Amino acid sequence: MHATHTPLSSIILVLVGSFFGSFGAVFLKLGAEHMKGQLARLLTNYWLATGVAFYLLSSVFYMAGVSQGQLTVLYPMVSLGYIWAVLWARIFFKEPFTMAKIGGLAMIIFGVSLINFGNA
Repeated sequence: MHATHTPLSSIILVLVGSFFGSFGAVFLKLGAEHMKGQLARLLTNYWLATGVAFYLLSSVFYMAGVSQGQLTVLYPMVSLGYIWAVLWARIFFKEPFTMAKIGGLAMIIFGVSLINFGNA
């Protein structure tokens, strides 16, 4: 299928996928912290399994979204998951907000906005 327009439903599906994917990153970090350098813990680490499950779930939403829209519009929207990741890092890991992080997130939002104008 060659899509010439990206429906709002596709945009929402990809955004939901990026939201779930951001939780995947949180749980992978939690899992890595619980490994304590012991590779044998890899198979019994439910934090890691949860992170992988969130990434797989995000892929389901992503696939559903891109099936009906323009890849060049939708794929950059996955980067909006970084916004959630910075928020989760602050909440769960007490990582600081810095001006550099805020500036980087603003550039991501600006870039995705520019690309989305191609949807008009």
